[in-house]
Amino acid sequence: MSKKISIIVSVYNEEEVLFEFYRETIKVLLLIDNPYEIIFVNDGSTDGSRSTLFKLSRDDENVKVIHFSRNFGHEAAMIAGIDYASGDYIVCMDSDLQHPPTLLPEIIRKFDSGFDIINMVRTENKSAGILKNITSAGFYKVINKVSDMKLVSNASDFFGISKRVADILRNNYREKTRFLRGYVQNVGFNSTNIEYEARKRYAGESKYSIRKLFRFSMNTIMTFSNLPLKLGMYAGGMAAFLAIIMMIYTVVSFLRVGTPSGYATIICLICFMFSVLFFIVGIIGEYLGLILAEQKDRPLYIVEEKINF
Repeated sequence: MSKKISIIVSVYNEEEVLFEFYRETIKVLLLIDNPYEIIFVNDGSTDGSRSTLFKLSRDDENVKVIHFSRNFGHEAAMIAGIDYASGDYIVCMDSDLQHPPTLLPEIIRKFDSGFDIINMVRTENKSAGILKNITSAGFYKVINKVSDMKLVSNASDFFGISKRVADILRNNYREKTRFLRGYVQNVGFNSTNIEYEARKRYAGESKYSIRKLFRFSMNTIMTFSNLPLKLGMYAGGMAAFLAIIMMIYTVVSFLRVGTPSGYATIICLICFMFSVLFFIVGIIGEYLGLILAEQKDRPLYIVEEKINF
């Protein structure tokens, strides 16, 4: 018997692309001949996405829709789709058609070969621009340096997981500050990679600004590593080294020219030490913020309405 496949699609103000995404995806799914469901998670869209999703779900009972009560973010939308998916194979992808539906047959072949996790690795993303491509590559280099776990470089939010991996994500990995593609790789089991070239957006524009990406990257690094907390020790060691250098300089100056004038030196050292101190305090504050968010234990998302479930 063919395994059922669940397609999870995060939607935020994607009215212009939804019909085209459905058209391309359903064409591929009908060729595969596996039982399927397409779960659209409407993450608080403010355009006409809701009415478009209503039309799609009315015409195809295999199209299921989850409407959030407000915008909870892309990560929350993906985990909500996983929570409600009933398929043996689950594929998460975006609705903007940068993640090609034509790769679904290859993903299913990997599942049938016994893999539990399929990481979709971008080889190129021309529409993202030079800055985003550079920062994306830099992010993976940094997190692989500071974290004990090594992530697949350029792995995207386009990935596939088996039912047993989905069960783990449903019951564990429920942090409020999330990095789902990292959690997927952290689970273990048999995994493989499929390389692809990201297509241009069919319509609309990216909802992730550089500022949001930077914030997301910082939270991810803190989620997977405690190295930033250790910077205080490193900074203390560097300050001690500088203090020894300054002490030697002061003694030598005193022996050669008498009591040296140290006003400028003292001011520079004070400014430097206070900047290091406030930097470390800021890092501690970020970690405390993450801990506070977990302690509040607010829901990852709130469902307003479900259709065709």
